[in-house]
Amino acid sequence: MTTVTELREQVRGAVVEPADDGYDERRRVHNGLHDRCPALVVCATATADVVATIRYAREAGLELAVRGGAHSGPGFGTCEGGVVLDLSPMNNVFVDPVRKTARTGGGATWGDVNHATHAYGLATTGGIISTTGVAGLTLGGGIGYLARRCGLSCDNLVGAEVVTADGRILGASGFDNEELFWALRGGGGNFGVVTSLEFALHDVDTVYGGPMFYEPADAPAVMQAFDEYLGTASEQLGGFVGWHLAPPLPFIPEDRHGDPFCAVVPCWSGRPEEGEKAIKPFRDVAPVVAEFVGPMPYPALNTAFDAMFPAGIRQYWKGDFVTGLSPEAVAVHAERGPTVPTVSSGMHLYPINGAVHRTGTDESAFGHRDATYAMVILAAWPDPADDEANIRWARDYHAAAHPHSGTEGGYVNFVAADDADRAPANYGRTYDRLRRAKAAYDPDNVFHLNQNIPPADGAGVRP
Repeated sequence: MTTVTELREQVRGAVVEPADDGYDERRRVHNGLHDRCPALVVCATATADVVATIRYAREAGLELAVRGGAHSGPGFGTCEGGVVLDLSPMNNVFVDPVRKTARTGGGATWGDVNHATHAYGLATTGGIISTTGVAGLTLGGGIGYLARRCGLSCDNLVGAEVVTADGRILGASGFDNEELFWALRGGGGNFGVVTSLEFALHDVDTVYGGPMFYEPADAPAVMQAFDEYLGTASEQLGGFVGWHLAPPLPFIPEDRHGDPFCAVVPCWSGRPEEGEKAIKPFRDVAPVVAEFVGPMPYPALNTAFDAMFPAGIRQYWKGDFVTGLSPEAVAVHAERGPTVPTVSSGMHLYPINGAVHRTGTDESAFGHRDATYAMVILAAWPDPADDEANIRWARDYHAAAHPHSGTEGGYVNFVAADDADRAPANYGRTYDRLRRAKAAYDPDNVFHLNQNIPPADGAGVRP
């Protein structure tokens, strides 16, 4: 069996044990609720390091957690007493402006991608927080500001390199290991360690958008208008509607800091001079109390909420796919939204119609192409003493909203670890095929620290 000393000789990245300098920093993930102590953290610098680490974990009989951006809400990027494979050093981004593609390392964040692609006036669908990992977001589907125009992140994935549980290095694309490629696009981290990803890029440079805040009393009208408009608006308009406490920012009246508001955050990615006209329905529906709206580089909008979601903040997530905003659903949000507990918490409804609906369910593993929104209810707070109250807030909000969602499933990147029993519904109509793919590429369920899909043959024996 490989020893830790031998593993250090086989990899070029740092191999960090509990007694080593920097261990506490290396073991932490973004969600401060998950304070776990792995036996080993391997900071991979290349695919060869990934192969060696998987082999070591399997031989040692240790759980293996794979970490990219470390943003997993349930803390899947760490484990107690096992091995953490940290891909963050593998964060290079290479842009081909002629082919309009970008190849990223498995540890890149969306901030890394946006920084590299924006120099060429290009972008692809990423998340809402720029520190989110590219691989984790994409493997779960990938919802963001550009989804209505460009499709999900996984719809823009054109190729990947994957290290499987048995140490094979496989290419996956539309013409190479096609079933693996299908499964990667929405099936989460169930099939191997994705060491690189290649994306199609789009002509997106300056966007027009930013946050707009409305009084809670106007929320029903605002949410209804958002739902009606985003059902027919140009696909160049994206964004979200939801609830937040007003942060202490200069564009918000000082006496309103900390007050609850219904919020719309539009993102118009067409010609910037057409942006004001594109968002006019959001101005007409109700008075805007405060706003920071205008033309800005796309990366600026993609970082706008980063400061509200710092590393180490404690988090609990609940999510649903939503088929439409009925009057009953709007009434629930109008009642629950104003109770948002902290400035980092909130409820968002992300539209996933437009280009997302033009990809068939059988074309990728993302199984909810018929949904109109992905809803997330996020509780985020700094003090451990407030754990119970904040988790209860998210659960109660979800319990009230879920009956009006029109579907049983939720976006796998938005659900907590205690939603594991929802996996069949969360993956949706592709779940049975995903189980067969799992049996083919990870029959022993080595990669189970995720929104897990058991192998179809039922032989999911942990290492």
